Amino acid sequence: MLAWEREKNRTAAVFSWRSIMSTTSTSGAITFTGLGSGTDFASMIDKLVAVEQTRITSLETWRTSWTDKIEAFQELNTQMLSLKTALEGMDTTGEFLVKTAGSSDGNVLSATAGADAQEGTHAIEVKQIAKNKIMATTDGVATTTESINTSGASRIFAYVYEGKTYSVAVPAGASLTDLKNLINIDGDNPGVKAAIVNDGTAYHLQLRGMDTGAESTLEISDTTTLAGYGSSDFTTSQTNQDALLKVDGWPATYMSRATNSISDVIEGVTLNLRSAGEADLDIETDLDSVKENIETFVEQVNAVRTMIIDLTKVTTTGSSVSTSTDSEQTQIGSLLTGNYGIQLISSRLKDATAGSAIGFDWATDPYTSLSSIGIMTDAQEGSVTAGLLVIDDEVLDAALEKDIDAVASLFSADYEGSTNSSDFSYASHIQGITEAGTYKVAYTVSGGVITSATINGHEAKISGNTILGQGKGNPENGLLLEIKNLTDGSYSGTSSMKLGKTGELINNLGDLTDSDTGPLAILEDNYNDITDMIDKKIEYEENRITLMESRLRERYARLDALLGYYDNISTSLESQIADLDE
Repeated sequence: MLAWEREKNRTAAVFSWRSIMSTTSTSGAITFTGLGSGTDFASMIDKLVAVEQTRITSLETWRTSWTDKIEAFQELNTQMLSLKTALEGMDTTGEFLVKTAGSSDGNVLSATAGADAQEGTHAIEVKQIAKNKIMATTDGVATTTESINTSGASRIFAYVYEGKTYSVAVPAGASLTDLKNLINIDGDNPGVKAAIVNDGTAYHLQLRGMDTGAESTLEISDTTTLAGYGSSDFTTSQTNQDALLKVDGWPATYMSRATNSISDVIEGVTLNLRSAGEADLDIETDLDSVKENIETFVEQVNAVRTMIIDLTKVTTTGSSVSTSTDSEQTQIGSLLTGNYGIQLISSRLKDATAGSAIGFDWATDPYTSLSSIGIMTDAQEGSVTAGLLVIDDEVLDAALEKDIDAVASLFSADYEGSTNSSDFSYASHIQGITEAGTYKVAYTVSGGVITSATINGHEAKISGNTILGQGKGNPENGLLLEIKNLTDGSYSGTSSMKLGKTGELINNLGDLTDSDTGPLAILEDNYNDITDMIDKKIEYEENRITLMESRLRERYARLDALLGYYDNISTSLESQIADLDE
């Protein structure tokens, strides 16, 4: 080889080294041009990065496990709130113990019955219904849009209602429609409705007092200056009157009421009078609605229990080896198996449904627990309803037939006070302060005066013939008892505040779903902190791997160039050696 050719090869090798070392992409990332050693360093780097990327994948999988738990908490919380809402619709006797009032003549009256209504039939005689006063102008106008005030100045229309005068200013050129609207939209209007009526030949202004009863009054005021709308320009089409009625032939003379909605004649029943006449009223307990409430209670409780079971169950996979004591079975936990928060919730809800109702006494109350009316937890392993509440319809039907009021009390007693002694009686309690429960009561009388008293072992406040539970944080705080026996001596007994199963569960659910102190809320906050920490680890790993990849590309680019340089030298040397052999 000639000398200039050998120099050309050396120059090409140097040029190749420099050009490869300076090759970069427009983004600053180093690339390989193929002018170096020919080794696929890019693939090698990608695989090294992929290996490091598995750390991020593991972190992301870990994060997903925590977010799945958070979502499960939220779903369970929603289900428990649904249970709480359902129970709040039946947590009073009136809501739980549905009663109906059927009228033999709906044209005469209808009625609604609450829990206090006694079953039975009543004969109702309505002599007259309560009415309001209605009056209208004697003379009408041809159209509703023509002017009724042609005076050229504003005029006053005024009326007297329940002894007070109300007035509106009617501008010049106002129509009958305008007058109607002025009356109805008047902010001082106490309950008088204006309307336009047509007798077939003309349009008239009609006024109606909305209050019924003989004491209600409606008159046109003498202060009216609008021509054609004074007191002498109206005629009365209906006068005020009271409703007159008898119930079961009582009283000898008719009782009167100012309204047609009457709730103070038959306890727990509201009568809605419609016309004069006679009708029989049948009051019955709606057994189907009561059973529907019980079934709703069980279904809603089971919905929460089912979710808890699904979140915590342990699944066994594989098979046992019959010839050995060793087992090939594997137990796999669910998403929240062993979670202490879920265990706490499950335990509290089970205790509430399985235990005796708060404030109930087996010696005096027919039913004190759900099991006593046929509602129990299915403990049979492998059953499709295992762990859920089940209803023994035969036992439940018998309980309802025997004492439906006691069944209703078991579910919906709402802080009902009672005592087991004739020496003292329940008087009242402070809502939201006094807690449900059974409290021991003791007091001493000397000289006809109460000298000492305790409730639940704590000193009670004495005031005349009453004693009051006191002490912040004491469950009996606010419980007021009236002492009946003031004969000298010492007396004792118990006082109870009954709370049904719906109320007990509502209280528990309120604690468990509290957005600040509830176990799910606390766990969710903790798990959010964990996911935030994982996010930071992922961000760190992403930055670390990006930096590592950048440095690898720099190093392998230099290596690739160096190998290419030596490859060129090798080629040049081989050429020179070949020249020497010639």
